[in-house]
Amino acid sequence: MVVVGDTGVAVPERAAAAVDAGDWGGAFALLCDTQATRPLTAPELELLARAAYGAGEFEASLTAWEQLHGAHVAAGEHLAAAGAAAMLAMYLMMDTGLMAPVRAWVTRAERLLEGQDEHAVHALVAMVRTYERIMCGDLAAARHWAARAIDVGTRHGAAGPAAIGRLAAARLQILDGRIDEGLQLLDEVAVTLVSGDLDALTIGMIYCELICAMQGLAQYDRAGEWTEAMDRWRSDAAFGGINGRCRVHRAEMLRLRGSCDEAEEEALHACAELRPWMRREYGWPLTELGTIRLRRGDLAGAGEAFLAAHENGWDPQPGLALLRLAEGDVPTARALIRDVLERPADLPSKERPPRSELCRAPLLDAEVEIALAAGDVAAARLAAEELGGIAEVFRSRAIDASAVLARGRVALADGDAAAAVAACEEAVRAWCDVGAPYEAAVARTVLARALRRCGNDERARLETDAAAAALDRMGAWRWDAGEVAGTPAAAAPDTGVFRLEGDTRTVAFDGAEVLLHDLKGMRILARLLAEPGREFHVLDLAGAGTDRPASPTHAEGLSVRSESDLGPVLDDQAREAYRRRLAEIEEDIEDAERMGDRARVALATADRDYLVTELSRAFGLGGRRRVDGSTSERARASVTRAVRYALARVGEHHPSLGEHLEQTVHTGTYCSYVPDPRVPITWDV
Repeated sequence: MVVVGDTGVAVPERAAAAVDAGDWGGAFALLCDTQATRPLTAPELELLARAAYGAGEFEASLTAWEQLHGAHVAAGEHLAAAGAAAMLAMYLMMDTGLMAPVRAWVTRAERLLEGQDEHAVHALVAMVRTYERIMCGDLAAARHWAARAIDVGTRHGAAGPAAIGRLAAARLQILDGRIDEGLQLLDEVAVTLVSGDLDALTIGMIYCELICAMQGLAQYDRAGEWTEAMDRWRSDAAFGGINGRCRVHRAEMLRLRGSCDEAEEEALHACAELRPWMRREYGWPLTELGTIRLRRGDLAGAGEAFLAAHENGWDPQPGLALLRLAEGDVPTARALIRDVLERPADLPSKERPPRSELCRAPLLDAEVEIALAAGDVAAARLAAEELGGIAEVFRSRAIDASAVLARGRVALADGDAAAAVAACEEAVRAWCDVGAPYEAAVARTVLARALRRCGNDERARLETDAAAAALDRMGAWRWDAGEVAGTPAAAAPDTGVFRLEGDTRTVAFDGAEVLLHDLKGMRILARLLAEPGREFHVLDLAGAGTDRPASPTHAEGLSVRSESDLGPVLDDQAREAYRRRLAEIEEDIEDAERMGDRARVALATADRDYLVTELSRAFGLGGRRRVDGSTSERARASVTRAVRYALARVGEHHPSLGEHLEQTVHTGTYCSYVPDPRVPITWDV
């Protein structure tokens, strides 16, 4: 029986038209309403799976694929059932980062294909196997499956699996150090984007993989070109988690080009958009957000983002180690970076496949800086040499610039100031050529120290001023790793003035007095100074200086958006889906144990532990559901920006007070002013 809606058009046709038009929510609602009155047909279940994904109903999408698989199995349609199992595995692979359920569903698909004549579904299964192996670091097996996806897909007209297979083969060649061959194959794959043979999901995956390949290789000019192309494409065609992935890539490029404000905004949007789809891999956009905030000097915000990434089962290194370095905690920074270098996390990732030398490059770059701050020149030298070897293999201008600067840092620590100057000058030129102003500014700060060692104070001042000007234009901040350890704290005076008179604030401290135009951030500072040691929640500070109580909806120009709680951390459908994933993981563990594959057992066990933790986080004491929200996060970001800007203004006109406040004012979800208790200060505010 064909069910006809109010428009006189059958439900499948209406749903298909809505999907084709990108009306994911409309198609999803139509099919859900229909499913409430009767079982959906197989074509309708496939439409429901695609519509749910596009509408942000990720668990509903997975459920629909499962139902489609079950319907085909019940009907004895093994080929179609295998196709549904492979699609479910692909959706799980794209967004959850949980490889055990992916393997469980691919294994089911392969069993259903036993005895079947070769078909396009075989290419689809090979494509999923390819990326499952890449994401788990098994590059040898990935090469085999990529070749099969290309071969079978080409012979059976499966354009998507064949294109993705070629893309994987290209990335594998790059990871093997065969750069020219890999880049040539990537260019060939890129041509398929305009062929008209690919669906939107496949196109989005190809764009994402092209950008990942270029960023992993640190070829930022080409990554930028593909990011711009993907950004133009997504405005009309992207759907589901693809949109959010586009935003993460754009945030990465904005950060590289020095647009810190735009980068943070884009990263926040990416996190908001990707939350309905991603699971463990949600740590990827959170880590990017933390990296951006670290560059802006928002150490508390960076810490929250990095720790949130860690809580999602992601490894936020080297960002978290560099954050600890910026906070002056050199021992912790050292322990973190050494741990990840000695025991790298085998986290499944399309963006950065595990166990590759390209993954080690940024870790080694951080190791050089942190080891030198700890006084371990020998370790820094070894890291710099390894980084130089990676740069030679992959012939990336950016990796080479990192390696050259690392060599300059080590030369400076060895006392060879002339060699350090030469290396740092080369690094500054290289980063300028790449178009990375932040990295160029960092190289200039190291160059300035080397020049001072050579007695060239005037040139050193020139480089320092150029770096400071660049950082100021970007709204960025940079700790000086050469000054992190062993810097004595200046003695503080015992009285201060931070008094508002009209729209002008009188600021007196350490024997100097200035007049400053009042700012929102200064009104927040005044509240903190008035009660040293007290922690204020950001929602209490968002309205600081106004005549009305603080409001999360309108806070004296601070961009805080009014939002109710986002609801349970995991809804009923998500919790039930997680339980099904746990069953699939147990199935993968049993299969791996039968085969004696200990590495696979370990990976699957890690997936199981992650899901158990997620389920635990969904409940509070007594089994109550925990609720997630974002009002505080918006307030935190706005208050932090206002305070950082006010501190910069104070430091510009009153350097002594600026230095004092930088050391004693702490921002985050809770903000405070904590001076040295041995030297209490009384403030007239």
